[in-house]
Amino acid sequence: MKNKLALYFSLIRLDKPIGTVLLLWPTLCALWLAAGGAPDWRLILIFTLGTFLMRSAGCAVNDYADRDIDKHVKRTAGRPVTSGRISGKEALGVALVLTLLAFALIQPLNALSKRLSLLAVAIAVSYPYFKRFFPVPQAYLGVAYGFGIPMAFAAVQNTVPPLAWLLLLGNILWAVAYDTEYAMVDRDDDLKIGIRTSAITFGRHDVAIVMACYLASGLIWLACGWQLGLRGWFLAGLAVAAGCALYHYTLIRGRERMPCFAAFRHNNWLGAAVFSGVALDFALR
Repeated sequence: MKNKLALYFSLIRLDKPIGTVLLLWPTLCALWLAAGGAPDWRLILIFTLGTFLMRSAGCAVNDYADRDIDKHVKRTAGRPVTSGRISGKEALGVALVLTLLAFALIQPLNALSKRLSLLAVAIAVSYPYFKRFFPVPQAYLGVAYGFGIPMAFAAVQNTVPPLAWLLLLGNILWAVAYDTEYAMVDRDDDLKIGIRTSAITFGRHDVAIVMACYLASGLIWLACGWQLGLRGWFLAGLAVAAGCALYHYTLIRGRERMPCFAAFRHNNWLGAAVFSGVALDFALR
């Protein structure tokens, strides 16, 4: 049983929380922005736990969908499903349980939030299959990883204003940046097995496009924050985030595996900087 639990923990990436925090930072930013800096603690708890549950469920679905592909990629060959230590049915069962727990968690939310949650599940489940045909699946991942933004506004305001969709666009651009860095790690393997990724689609322009996405995402967040009256601390947070992006350039410009992976993981600090700027600007007015 202990060994089985360890495999399930590996399946849902409990040992690799970077994916969860990359979902969580934009969601928390949206909660703070939607609530004018004072979100209800129950909403913070619901969205934090929901983010963990849905990211975990998404990992299980992803490993099921990629069970015949992961074995050919150096970084993923040891995952529980592709290596045969967990069956595909078990992975789907874990994903179903986690999704049901997440849906139970959001029962206190309004009807609009619940409807959006169904769309979020559909996007999360379909994402792994976009790599089969979509040239930039990282953009679709950005929708999946950013859907907490419209859900947060729906939960607080019972509506999703245009600003929320603009923030989602900013998150999509950020996701294209950081997940392209991630895809650069597996580029050689992905070329052999015919998987579509932004790192392959962008070709020799990959580094330039990653940096352009960082810039565009930052400008969108700047415009949205400025419209909501955020100034000093918010601008400081964006400045730190910009510094993180410039640091990533030094890591990815050589297109080497481990520095690219380090750049991807470092996006945790970029997201944390933006959220800290938002939270501090509201708190210290």
